[in-house]
Amino acid sequence: MQRPWNLPSYPVYSLSTYWGDRVNMNVCTYVSAFSMKPKIIGIALYENTRTLENMLNTEMAILQLFHQDQYPLVRMLGKKSGMHWDKDAWLRKKQRMTLWHGYPVLSHCSAYMELAKKENFKTGDHTLFLFEVKRFKSCNSDLLTTQILSEKKIIRI
Repeated sequence: MQRPWNLPSYPVYSLSTYWGDRVNMNVCTYVSAFSMKPKIIGIALYENTRTLENMLNTEMAILQLFHQDQYPLVRMLGKKSGMHWDKDAWLRKKQRMTLWHGYPVLSHCSAYMELAKKENFKTGDHTLFLFEVKRFKSCNSDLLTTQILSEKKIIRI
């Protein structure tokens, strides 16, 4: 039987963090809306990651909602560490990025959100960040979910 936190199927996101002219992207499913006005999003980032390090040292990020066809990116962005692997170079080489309001993002996502960091809290093996959504763009509703990742044998739930 599945654990209770794995029963619902969750959307799959990538959080893009920036330092200089470089971008790092990860995979996250610990994402929740906390407020409607202003729109506040909470994202929990795993410890000892490039994304966490970047977020502790910057004030903004881009949250991207994966399109269901982007499931192969989960192995590269979620199962490899940006501490040891240059995701920026790999994504550029594979021509998987575009610009959104001047920021490098994944091409063909279901949605994009520009986030401004408000607060963060250490919570076990993750750090919870609260962000205000500054602007967004919805592109389509064909989003990637944890159920699809399970069916593709990328994750076990």
